[in-house]
Amino acid sequence: MRAYSLDLRQKIVNAYDRGVSTQGQIAQTFGVSRSFVEKLLGRRRGTGEISSLPHGGGGHRACDEQAQAVVSRLVMEQPDATLQELCEGLFEERGIHISVATMCTELKRLDLRRKKVSPRYRA
Repeated sequence: MRAYSLDLRQKIVNAYDRGVSTQGQIAQTFGVSRSFVEKLLGRRRGTGEISSLPHGGGGHRACDEQAQAVVSRLVMEQPDATLQELCEGLFEERGIHISVATMCTELKRLDLRRKKVSPRYRA
């Protein structure tokens, strides 16, 4: 979702400063939520700014480069290991807890395919 434009924010603040409407009416007039108007006015009171905040950047990845190297090596050593076994191997070597879903994502990111070996061909 994109941030509201600075022009719209300025119009909302100007309408509030004129005092002709309530926050709810201003929100309805400009097609935004009342909570947005409240937050915008609160931000102006607190910091004097009405511009949008910068993007937070998202979360950090669970596996760094060394952990990825460990995962790659584990898959090469035992290509038919389950995702759970790979998670446990990573924890034993690097002390990093990741979920099975995260391990699956890391394998896709590394473009590693796990080859299942049928029990009758393990010799």
